[in-house]
Amino acid sequence: MKTLTIILTDGPYISQYADMAYKIASRALNVFQVNIFLYLDAVHIPKSGQNPSQFKNAGRLFQELADRGAVLRACARCAAARGYLAEEDGTCPDYLQGIKITSLYDLAEMLEKSDQVIAL
Repeated sequence: MKTLTIILTDGPYISQYADMAYKIASRALNVFQVNIFLYLDAVHIPKSGQNPSQFKNAGRLFQELADRGAVLRACARCAAARGYLAEEDGTCPDYLQGIKITSLYDLAEMLEKSDQVIAL
């Protein structure tokens, strides 16, 4: 199976990028292994407890992708700078299930194994 990696840098409600990434990934899961790497302010996307009144809950959308088999990782350095600290296994008590905090080395591995890459 071919692999698609999406690198996302904007926070969940700052632009349409999170919604675009979700839609692309959701469709791509039918034919690709999908990796999503959350970088810079995108590490806010999987924060639990979000309750946006006029937008879709981006965290829950991305959790759905993880439940469907997408691999979602957040940059450890970016996450720590924004107050999200990982446990030893990469999980974060502030994050929804299925999204782990890892190093940029994981991004390098994702890119090496990818057939297609989209950066938003």
